[in-house]
This record gives sequence, C-alpha cells and structure tokens, in this order.
Amino acid sequence: MADYYKILGVNQNASEDEIKKAYRKMSRKYHPDIAGPEFEDKFKEVNSAYEVLSDPDKRRMYDQGVDPNDPNAGGFGAGAAGFDMGDIFGQFFGQSFGGGAQGPIPRTQPGRDSLANVTIDLKTAVFGGTAHVDIRTMALCPDCKGSGTAGGSTPTTCPDCQGRGFAQKVVRTMLGQMMTSAPCDRCEGHGTVIDNPCPSCMGHGRIRSKRSVGVSVPAGITDDTRLRLASQGEVGEGGGTAGDLYIDVHVAPDKNFVREGDDLHCWIEVPMSWAVLGHSLSIDTFDGERTIDIPAGSQQEDVITLDGLGVTRLRSKGERGDLIAHVIVVIPTKLDDAERKLIEQFAESHDGDADPKRIPRNSQPRPASKPKGFFSKLRDALS
Repeated sequence: MADYYKILGVNQNASEDEIKKAYRKMSRKYHPDIAGPEFEDKFKEVNSAYEVLSDPDKRRMYDQGVDPNDPNAGGFGAGAAGFDMGDIFGQFFGQSFGGGAQGPIPRTQPGRDSLANVTIDLKTAVFGGTAHVDIRTMALCPDCKGSGTAGGSTPTTCPDCQGRGFAQKVVRTMLGQMMTSAPCDRCEGHGTVIDNPCPSCMGHGRIRSKRSVGVSVPAGITDDTRLRLASQGEVGEGGGTAGDLYIDVHVAPDKNFVREGDDLHCWIEVPMSWAVLGHSLSIDTFDGERTIDIPAGSQQEDVITLDGLGVTRLRSKGERGDLIAHVIVVIPTKLDDAERKLIEQFAESHDGDADPKRIPRNSQPRPASKPKGFFSKLRDALS
C-alpha cells in the first residue's frame, strides 16, 4: 500500500491545513506543465494521496490499513466505508447480482486542471490589470474537433465485446470457479473501435498546444495568490470539457517601494541642512509626481505620510492605503576647511552646553518600522 503521508511529505498527525499546503507545494513542483511530462506519474501519485488524506472518511479507512484508491482492497472491517455486497458479487458473477453494473467507458472524458505561474510588477498589484501567461496543455484537435476520427467517419461497434466494453471470463479461486469481468482488450473498454483515426491526434481528440492566456489581476492582489480560470485548463480525451486553469501570481520586488499590507514605504535621503532648516521636494509615486515638505528639525527615520497613495484594498470600492516616506538624513563625512569652521562655529554656539544623557532602554524611541523583517526589505529596496 502506497505511503500517502510520505508522498505529500507530512506526518500522520498532520492537520487539514498542513495537508492542503503540502499538496499545493507538491502539485506545483511535479505538475507536467511545469516540471515536464516525465513527472506525470509522480503528479498522479500526489493527486491520489491528496484525494485520500483530504477526505476524512477515506483518511480513516487508510489509517486502518485499507487503501480507498485500491479497487481490490477489502472492505470487510468494521470501519470500512462504501461496502456493497452487490459490488462484490458483481465482480465475481457479472451483472446478475445487481449493484455496480458495468458498461462501456465513454470516450469523452473531462480534462484535468492545469497550473501556471505569472510574475507581475508592484504597480499592477496596486491598481490591477491584465497579465499574460504562455501555457502548454492539451487542446481540442482542430482537424477532428474532438471526435478522434478522420474523414467524417464514426467509431464502429467492437466485434469482440459486441459493444458492452467488457469481457467475462471464468477464473479459479479457493471458492471454486467464478465469473469475473474486465475491460475488453480490443476496444479498451469503450465498446467501439476507431477504424480510421485522425492522423493529428491519433484518435484521442486532443493535441498538445501552446497558447497565451490573459489573466485579469484584481487591484490589491498579494504575492503568491492563486487565481482560477474556469474551463481554461486541459481538454479531456475525446474532446471532453476542459478542466480549470490555476495561475499562481507572484509580485516582483520594486526598486523604489516596499509593500506592508496596504501601505507603501519609500526612503528619501536628504542633506543635513534640509533636515535642520526644512525643505520642499518632489518624489515619484505610482500616481505621478508629488511634492512633500521636509519639516525643519526632522530627525533620522521621521516619516511623512501621503494619504491614499498606497495599495488598493482588495475587494473594496477603490479605497487605498497610504504612502509612507521615511527620512534618511545624510551626515557629511568629508569637510573642507571652510565647512569644518562653519560646523565648529555652529557647535560652539548651539552645542556648547550640551549634556549627553543615557536614555533608559524601555524609553528609547522605537523605529518607525514595526513589522519584523522590515529593515531586511529596506536593504533590498536600496540595493
């Protein structure tokens, strides 16, 4: 029996959220459209594991030693779910016992969901917009329109199973000879045979194709958000309905602004004289150029707030956060003789009676950036 916990990389006591997060990580890692077609079997394993562990009843069966994905798994224990005597007898004796009656497998099958990634800039996250992503997935065959046949022909009834899709045979068991059934080898369980398959899709009704998809990005979207585009995924066998397309949206770092929630932060370097005397200057924002005033006597890391110039609040009626400008006072490190003399004169008249005092640690002013990890983002923004 497959170890579903190991496949998803979680322990047996994992919560539903942990299982869901692990599934999203593994499905993204092994999806054939991203990792390549050679990982298709691994992707199927991940989906099988999540199908069981995300369902409380199936997970309970699995923990009791019964794999719900195994058609041959026994269901005789007290905790077994979905046990049906009709299904058991039907497997041995055909349809005469009722329950689980077999029939042809439809050629038209629903398609799988697809997964892709797109990276947007911070301005698009602020205002919203359209992003374009190229995907390679199974699309409807343009020649046969999904029928799988060529020249307008149609599938014919399978001569081996007479259209039933399955064949019965006698097998020996410890209970004696019993009747069982299996999909017909010739028609693969479909009940019909395509004698003249479409040369483009070889009878599958779909081909692998590359296309560009436009993604509507809502204003205020956050990094690593997953969007769903209904019926934009993989077309199914026989031209079946397409699955959904999931887009993981990533927001690229911006060289001028750092986002914290719905607010934008930027840092402005000003000369020491501007901080002392005050000054007006213009800065670029996502809304165009804006003028801000540096108040006289500004200190290191003082902030100036521009209301309503931040990120659009998600699912709001155009409400936005703020743009917060942090003042960085640049202290000169090299002075000529005249400049040094001026500073010495200033120090003599202004700082002659200065009496430095220790400030208790609990009363020291806190930096304007409260969230943990904020200055690491500052370093990224200024690098």
